Amino acid sequence: MRPGLQNTTSPEGNIRHLVYLLENAILNLPEGQEQMSWLIDFNGWSLNTNVPIKTARDIIHILQNHYPERLAVVVLYSPPRIFEAFWKVVKYFVDQKTFQKIKFVYPNNKESLEVMKSFFNTENLPSEFGGKGTLKYDHEEFSRLMAQDDVKTAKFWGSDQSNECDNIKNITFPFFLYIYYGK
Repeated sequence: MRPGLQNTTSPEGNIRHLVYLLENAILNLPEGQEQMSWLIDFNGWSLNTNVPIKTARDIIHILQNHYPERLAVVVLYSPPRIFEAFWKVVKYFVDQKTFQKIKFVYPNNKESLEVMKSFFNTENLPSEFGGKGTLKYDHEEFSRLMAQDDVKTAKFWGSDQSNECDNIKNITFPFFLYIYYGK
């Protein structure tokens, strides 16, 4: 994730998008793997791209209550200093077990960079995080993969939406989101 590239203003939309991505990540986990690692890159983050505390609290609530034990580790890469004050408020909403999985990594601190190597294969880790991998985001490719995942999700839930995946209304969102937002 890259909060510095945040360009939307809808907290509800952001949460729905996060859950959509989580569901697709779970759908694509290798057989027998239950957990995932998150790398959140704060380069480019500013007060203009800041997530409101209420939204952060809602995200934490959803992750802890609807995706327990799915998280192996969260690496916060290059968090801004102001984030430390934000973290002091938000951490009280985080379950202790989850709190221990959150790691701060600063690119100018060699010791904290070792944290990256302990959780990620450096062959796959993009070079901007100290690895050897190359990652170029291609929106068309991403959209194609998400459409394929929408078909897989629809089949999993017993719905034949394979011909209708271009229509955003047909994407299956987890039921708890409808309950959570009263829709």
